[in-house]
Amino acid sequence: MASVPLLLLTLFITCCLADDPLGNYCNSDISSSSPIAKNIDHVLLDLVREIEHNFFAATSYGQGESSVYGLAQCRGDVDSNDCLSCVRNASVQIKQLCSGQVDSRIWYDFCFLRYSNDNFYGKLDTSYGILYKNVEDVTDPDSFNKALGALFDRIDSEATKPENQGLGKAKTKLSPFVTLYGLVQCTRDISELDCAQCLATAIENFQGFCSNKKGCRVLYSSCYVRYELYPFFFPLESETDLTKTIKATLHA
Repeated sequence: MASVPLLLLTLFITCCLADDPLGNYCNSDISSSSPIAKNIDHVLLDLVREIEHNFFAATSYGQGESSVYGLAQCRGDVDSNDCLSCVRNASVQIKQLCSGQVDSRIWYDFCFLRYSNDNFYGKLDTSYGILYKNVEDVTDPDSFNKALGALFDRIDSEATKPENQGLGKAKTKLSPFVTLYGLVQCTRDISELDCAQCLATAIENFQGFCSNKKGCRVLYSSCYVRYELYPFFFPLESETDLTKTIKATLHA
């Protein structure tokens, strides 16, 4: 697959609602009368039907050159209702945003969905990525980057353990009032080795595009990484703790 430039975006502390896509990628034109178009519809229906069972679904429909392969996966910390709602929304939005395109992908905060006429299952894919960063810098880059590296070494190790199904998440105290939160996730179709490689590629952006920033997220087709100075994964902290964290973040 040819290399595709990254889509680079910046954001403040709040970015997107859970129902809003973080980004999409569309490629490879097809005719509306092509059998592939109908096969896409079958794949999307199957993904929605299967996703609520284990937060991951992979399916295909059609034969030969008309075959379509689909995958959907939810973030491992969300509940089943949010997972199903996200994938349903993704299945509708991707048809609108990528109308007439067979190689299509859409990213949300809670889920990821893609389909293609090429069998991509089990293949590491970092050819296209979406990057978000907080526009504000941390006040003590050396200490912050040391803590960030230690945190992601820890959760990367968690993500590659089979029992965690590609998910790793944790938090670490930077001071009595400031906490760093991190989450990584790989799609379940790739191997542990490919998961580690994908995460390493994504995390390289912390010292490049996101250098010394208070928040960053990198989304590839095979993995997702994010850190923030406020809680963003579930279970969330209590309202009192959350208020203290946000106030401290604003002054960090």
